[in-house]
Amino acid sequence: MGIFSKKLDKKIASYQQELIETHYREVDNMYRQIRGWRHDYRNHIQTMKAYAAAGDWEAIKNYLDLLDKDLTTVDTVIKTGNAMTDAILNSKISLAKAKHIQVVADAHIPVKLKTSEIDLCCIIGNLFDNAIEASEKLPEDERVIRVYMDIKGTQLYISFTNFTAGLMAVTAAKSYFDINNLYGKISVRTEIINMINDKGATTSYPNLFDDNFNMLLSKSIECTNDNEQATEAIWKTLTELTANMIGFIIYLCLFTFVQPLLIVLVIVTTVISYFVGNRLNEYSYRHREEEAEYERHMEYVITKASDFTAAKDIRIFGLRPWLSELYNKGMAAFTAFHNRAEGVYIWARICDLVLTFLRNGAAYALLIYMVIQNEITVAEFLLYFTAVDGFTRWVTGILSGMNTLHKQSLEISTVREFLEYPEEFKFEGGEPIPQSPDGQHVLELKDVSFRYPGVGDYTLKNINLTLHRGEKLAVVGLNAAGKTTLVKLMCGFLDPTEGAVLLDGRDIRTFDRIEYYKLFSAVFQQFTLLACTVAANVAQSEDNIDMPRVKDCIQKAGLKDKIESLPEGYQTKLNREVYDDAVMLSGGEAQKIAIARSLYKDAPFIILDEPTAALDAVAEAEIYSKFDEIAGDKTAIYISHRLSSCKFCDEIAVFDGGAVVQYGSHEQLVADETGKYFVLWHAQAQYYAAPSA
Repeated sequence: MGIFSKKLDKKIASYQQELIETHYREVDNMYRQIRGWRHDYRNHIQTMKAYAAAGDWEAIKNYLDLLDKDLTTVDTVIKTGNAMTDAILNSKISLAKAKHIQVVADAHIPVKLKTSEIDLCCIIGNLFDNAIEASEKLPEDERVIRVYMDIKGTQLYISFTNFTAGLMAVTAAKSYFDINNLYGKISVRTEIINMINDKGATTSYPNLFDDNFNMLLSKSIECTNDNEQATEAIWKTLTELTANMIGFIIYLCLFTFVQPLLIVLVIVTTVISYFVGNRLNEYSYRHREEEAEYERHMEYVITKASDFTAAKDIRIFGLRPWLSELYNKGMAAFTAFHNRAEGVYIWARICDLVLTFLRNGAAYALLIYMVIQNEITVAEFLLYFTAVDGFTRWVTGILSGMNTLHKQSLEISTVREFLEYPEEFKFEGGEPIPQSPDGQHVLELKDVSFRYPGVGDYTLKNINLTLHRGEKLAVVGLNAAGKTTLVKLMCGFLDPTEGAVLLDGRDIRTFDRIEYYKLFSAVFQQFTLLACTVAANVAQSEDNIDMPRVKDCIQKAGLKDKIESLPEGYQTKLNREVYDDAVMLSGGEAQKIAIARSLYKDAPFIILDEPTAALDAVAEAEIYSKFDEIAGDKTAIYISHRLSSCKFCDEIAVFDGGAVVQYGSHEQLVADETGKYFVLWHAQAQYYAAPSA
């Protein structure tokens, strides 16, 4: 132990001797400057005495003006506001001037600092010495040191640079690159958002009710929410990882000349830390379905609570406390999940911390041993000692970057999984729709049965139904009889579990589904009016609107007088959630807009699913009287609980328990006293019959 202490003391003494010699040169330089100032001071006094002896007071005044101007011009004293900092800075500036190095200083430091003033002076002195040493290697006309110190928030910012022009060029280039690079990254993320939106808006209808699809959609939206999400942040991660790798390689080469054992130590600890951290950080990805489920629950409650159409129900039934309770339960479950995840992540951080401690401790011990054995000098020890700390940061940066990159790649793989989610329908590459001279088609359901996924019972069973060109078919039955499911099968929103839906004798699954959708126009029970003008809602477009056609459809739907009475007429905006000057239509008026929209499309098939549900008796009678005019020569499917409307149709299909139990005209079905239609008809008719005397 005694030998170790003596050798270490010897090395420290040598290093201290170097510091003393440096400070001696600084003091000697200041002493010589002071002697020069003393000599100049004596010369100035002698000159002014001579002018005074001659009585030339004007010459004395001019001489003093010259001295004042000279002092203002050559004063190199820096005043930062902190006495000790002023002393060290002015000492170093004097030394730099003696070596023909120009110094440009802009320094502002408070009188009192949180850090030790001695420590600050040591830092400034070392930085200045390094800058002087670097400048001495340059030609005299290129020697310049730029010093900048100021308080930024609660931190002291210190900058020493040697190449002003080069620094400005590099800074400008970096700013230009950062700004333009930012736009590029945002553009990529925006394009991914567009792809997600397009997938969600055009995916096969059954996917909308697939829990896995909705989970992936929720996670994909989360991954593109802002600049810090994986779809954009991964570029920053890759850039930082590349920089860390370059620094790692440079420091690795440095340590190769010192002790290869350090390389082995670093590689082993790095590999262990990476794989352990990587495994632990996969927890969130492995449980992403659970996290997405909690998010979906909270999003559902928020959506319903802010839904304008639910405002009356929330108030009249006092649903606010219940909705708050549901949200709080979802948030509690979501928070508990993340607490569990963080409990796992902390072990990755602990593992990294332990390995970093072992790596640094072993490296420091090795360097101290090499100093004792005279294998490196004290100066080299300080260099390598600092390099170990820097090397540790590079390694930590690589580990952190690799783990971050892995997590981001998992999140991006979720986005990719969503975008590549399998489609049940053909949206491209399908067979073309058969053409007919009159544009009409025959639609047939052949032995069709349908069962929703995860449900044991069939919703529809063994349906055989044919819609001929221009035929008007009414579909009636009690609730849950399968009427709406039938419409979805006809429209191609669902494919039958068994059997086939045929268009002109060909299975619709072979067609391009988007082209097949163009054959249908519909008024569904639940419809949506967009936040745009009345004309745009009818035409479903804001460009190339056929206004005469819009007006004709509005007239057929029975809404002409209402629309033309509005100040802006057909340019009246709907939806006050977007436009303050929008008009709020009643439920019946909105339903008439939906009817006009279905007429504007002018498709071969028109489906009216409870089209008069929100209309009053007069408006309903008006729609019935115009039914032939509305349907025209189209093939129409009319679904209603009001059997009085069925008299306008050619055929009526009566559904019960998911099967067609009766089929025929109104006259045929009402004459069958044993049939379901007879029972339903008279159940409704009794309320309209005159009471008996």
